[in-house]
Amino acid sequence: MRGTLDPEFGLTGLEPDPPLRHIGQASFVNRVTNLENGMCPMDKTAWLTGQFAACRPRLQAVAYRMLGSQAEADDAVQEAWLRLRRTGAKGVENLAGWLTTVVARIALDMLRLRNARREDSLEARLPATDVGGAAGSDPEQEQLLAESVGLAVLVVLDTLAPAERVAFVLHDMFDLSFDEIAAIIGREPAAARQLASRARRRIRGAPTGSQADLARQRETVNAYLAAVRGGDLQALLAVLDPDVVLHADSAAVQRGATGELHGAQTVSRSALAAGRGARAARLALVDGIVGVVVAPQGRLLLVLKFNVVGGKIAEIDVMGEPARLNQLALGVLSD
Repeated sequence: MRGTLDPEFGLTGLEPDPPLRHIGQASFVNRVTNLENGMCPMDKTAWLTGQFAACRPRLQAVAYRMLGSQAEADDAVQEAWLRLRRTGAKGVENLAGWLTTVVARIALDMLRLRNARREDSLEARLPATDVGGAAGSDPEQEQLLAESVGLAVLVVLDTLAPAERVAFVLHDMFDLSFDEIAAIIGREPAAARQLASRARRRIRGAPTGSQADLARQRETVNAYLAAVRGGDLQALLAVLDPDVVLHADSAAVQRGATGELHGAQTVSRSALAAGRGARAARLALVDGIVGVVVAPQGRLLLVLKFNVVGGKIAEIDVMGEPARLNQLALGVLSD
């Protein structure tokens, strides 16, 4: 984690925002103005550094859940430090809230810039391998962070519009009020509430069958995933229909899948051979039915759709082409 306070690691091209509204949900309140009086510059810098260090874990958590990337979260938090150094927190009564607002606005700008560059395609943002990470990041640390949030949650969050994602994260994950969120995203409180509600519905997904059907699908797909992770051929054969068919698109083939396979024995051997990537696989709703998302460090790589008939998997569709992934309705399975 890049935790240095050296300004050379800050983002470039970002200007300070207009005067910020102070969030009242912070864990502590600092009366900064009074403390500044009588401080020499060296003492003031040391004090600001200490206060920022105390806030940093929360700021990192906010930025990571908004951005889904450890490296980008580090950049957002670092830029918040640079802005604090420039302004000196003059006139700020709630430093923790001020910093949360700054980080949220920086993350929102980064999300908007990311969306504007979508034409670069999803593929450009995917890891080079099923376990690799972005340059300059720690793949193991990023995987732990992603798992702490929920890989499927990060995948679905990435399908939301920037304002939806910010409203949902700040309200549902960090308990900020809609008045506070509205000031960050530049909307009315009622609009912020609608954005969070819309995001919540997207994240929950819309099952196409009954709860009983969903439970049966989940049991079957979970058994498939457990067998692949455990390298258990017999358990895998038990959950596959003898005449199962697997289809993989061109992007999935480039990542090691075979275009089309027939029969439980053939599909089982192929699934076990590709089992190394199962660590980054999680159950999720895919177009209203139970499927699997493969998302190392929370970055969507592959989606598996299953056709379950009579408790057996009759068909598997492996998708990796960005155009197809962008068209899927993904949701998080509730416990």
